[in-house]
Amino acid sequence: MDYTFEELKEKTVAQLREIAEGLDHDALHGYKTMHKEQLVLALCKALGIAARKQRKVVGINKAEIKKQIRELKVERDAALEAHDHKKLKEIRRRIHRLKRTIRKGMA
Repeated sequence: MDYTFEELKEKTVAQLREIAEGLDHDALHGYKTMHKEQLVLALCKALGIAARKQRKVVGINKAEIKKQIRELKVERDAALEAHDHKKLKEIRRRIHRLKRTIRKGMA
């Protein structure tokens, strides 16, 4: 049976050990003494599943925001060389807000 990372994460240790018992893989060596986190990761490796939930950006244009951040970093470097602390602070805050926008858009 095919499993996903989320399905394995919801199972009990006993259920995970039953699944591991039917598999022959080097990652599952010593599965009877593994803790749940170790066992889930080992099963993912043995079954060839992605070990983490994939996150997708929803509702924003991530490429455009990253482009803005790159442009602001160039301005930040120029402000740093010019010793313009007021502008430097403003640019850093804008970069921070844009990065937060990307993080909030992750689903």
